[in-house]
Amino acid sequence: MSILVTGGARSGKSSFAERWMMANAQQAIYVATSQAFDAEMKQRIARHKRQRDQAEFGWNTMEEPLKLPELLASLHAGSETPAVLVDCLTLWLTNVILAAEEQENMEQAIREAIDRLVEAVQAYPGPLVLVTNEVGDGIVPEYPLGRLFRDYAGILNQSVARVCEQVFLVTVGIPIELKSREYRL
Repeated sequence: MSILVTGGARSGKSSFAERWMMANAQQAIYVATSQAFDAEMKQRIARHKRQRDQAEFGWNTMEEPLKLPELLASLHAGSETPAVLVDCLTLWLTNVILAAEEQENMEQAIREAIDRLVEAVQAYPGPLVLVTNEVGDGIVPEYPLGRLFRDYAGILNQSVARVCEQVFLVTVGIPIELKSREYRL
């Protein structure tokens, strides 16, 4: 079962994803994709780790800012496939874009990374919850790199949504399941 949880900043999507996992698994791996580039982010990461450690649930935190497809493949290579919550795909995409900036064909490298992630999500046999940000409802970014990020975040979210069994949009803390309501032509 793969689930995509999307919404705006501070919409409640991570809290919903965690509650879903706690209701549907005994324990899970929490894959954090953020990198601590400054003091504020270091404090944020530490606070989130403390909150997971205090929860009455078996969270095992792993940090993987860039090689998420490879991590997912390695997690189901053993005899037991763990439940996994990934938070979040848009931070992972930021890391991919920053790593691809120096490459000759940056956009091809980004697209290939997205394709590898989609394949890994599709192949993952256990419970998998992926958190992502909906960035397409905001203003058009002023800078080229911001516009590139916004465009590829949309591509990433659509691509992952296609292969997930369920997609939730969380707004003001209220999750709405979307995929079952999908209108198909």
